[in-house]
Amino acid sequence: MTSRSAFLLFFILSIATEKTLASVFSSKLIHRFSDEARASINSPVTSFPEKRSFEYYRLLSSIDLRRQRMNLGAKSQSLVPSEGSKTISSGNDFGWLHYTWIDIGTPSVSFLVALDSGSDLLWIPCNCVQCAPLAATYYTSLATKELNEYNPSSSSTSKVFLCSHKLCESAPSCESPREQCPYTVSYASENTSSSGLLVEDVLHLAYSANASSSVKARVVVGCGKKQSGEFLDGTAPDGLMGLGPGELSVPSFLSKAGLMRNSFSMCFDEEEDFGRIYFGDMGTSTQQSTRFLPVDNEFVAYIVGVEACCVGNSCLKQTSFQTLIDSGQSFTYLPEAIYREVALEIDSHINATVKKIEGAPWDYCYETSVEPKVPAIKLKFSSNNTFVIHKPLFVLQQSQGLVQFCLPISATEETIGVIGQNYMRGYRIVFDRENMKLGWSPSKCQEDKMAPPQEASPGSTSSPNPLPTEEQQSRSHAVSPAIAGKTPSITSSSTSLAPCCFSSMRLFNYILLLLLLRGVVSYM
Repeated sequence: MTSRSAFLLFFILSIATEKTLASVFSSKLIHRFSDEARASINSPVTSFPEKRSFEYYRLLSSIDLRRQRMNLGAKSQSLVPSEGSKTISSGNDFGWLHYTWIDIGTPSVSFLVALDSGSDLLWIPCNCVQCAPLAATYYTSLATKELNEYNPSSSSTSKVFLCSHKLCESAPSCESPREQCPYTVSYASENTSSSGLLVEDVLHLAYSANASSSVKARVVVGCGKKQSGEFLDGTAPDGLMGLGPGELSVPSFLSKAGLMRNSFSMCFDEEEDFGRIYFGDMGTSTQQSTRFLPVDNEFVAYIVGVEACCVGNSCLKQTSFQTLIDSGQSFTYLPEAIYREVALEIDSHINATVKKIEGAPWDYCYETSVEPKVPAIKLKFSSNNTFVIHKPLFVLQQSQGLVQFCLPISATEETIGVIGQNYMRGYRIVFDRENMKLGWSPSKCQEDKMAPPQEASPGSTSSPNPLPTEEQQSRSHAVSPAIAGKTPSITSSSTSLAPCCFSSMRLFNYILLLLLLRGVVSYM
């Protein structure tokens, strides 16, 4: 009896479904400027243009533009930190990380964070157990005001980030999914790391076209209770903002919330120690570009493929390689064989013998009465796009009529190189994550030239968008950054200088491990 009733029910549903699928519903379409539309809108204030007149097409075009602005909304704008787009350099002799002030929490608290495209997590000193000094006097060349420590309990908008969230990669080691997600990020410099707990809070931003605008974006923040290594020496005393392609990075949260296009740009002035950062900036229509390369079908870092290295008009044979574009690295690293080819070619244009300068971390250094002019280094990419390094040499110091200078490139035994900040100077570097490509164009980092054209001037905006739900998230794999360390100033009496940056070998080991295991940074 039961099976018979089930059969009848199935038969009835099948007939009903068949009839429903066979039904076709239709409705007449009416153009907004048609005669029927005129008749249906009987209003003395509504005027209709003459059919196919200039005004007719102008109105249709303006309506299209309004709809585009409505659809794009904030995505047609670029965002900057609430205290402005400007970034500043530490001014260290062998390490120029760029920093910017950001505001987090409610009430907002300011932090001077290092900018690093080689990692994902934004972390700040928080409920410190082991942190760098936060007194501004300790960083005379960097901080213009006291540095701060974050306390989530003092922010009304902070929220515990649980182990149950899909972005908590340390979830397997949590005793309960209701625990707060811990993290540990190991960086490329030896024994350098940040660890603590992940929290959710608001990052304060503004539209670049309207400084009085206000945007509050929810992001994940590392409450950095314990730092080690170079962080304790002041490399990133008030935190670090990871700008990598992983889902924990600030650009990922901003784009997923619909606040901007999925892209950002950084500019480093060629002469002065400052730059700019813009979230949502897609670059100029005239910029050159090359595609990012995936690792095991995932975009885990900003890696590009160089087809050939050239010095002046001489392109060197068998000099193709892959390289990481890393704003957290002060200087540049090339695979051993390619490094030798480039260095020897540059050396052939210098009318001086190589001189070992004590404390300098580079092999090709010189001392002459006049700094020589050498050809540019050109990195050739596909589609005839070329990244030109106009000033390959680095002046260490000038004294008593002598100039000490070096070729600021080091060799690595691995196959992946690193393009650091020293060779990004003079360019607007665009990390176009929407189209997965790197863009570049010459720039003097002036604010009025950096900001992309705006279609509309936004008013005050507060984004209520929460973080994407767990269903919208998926785990990502990040690459540990290599960031420059703080070093003592060079003087004529210097006998031993600190290395220029964090150990490059650790960075390459991380990337190689990533190639094998599809993940480097662990949150544990």
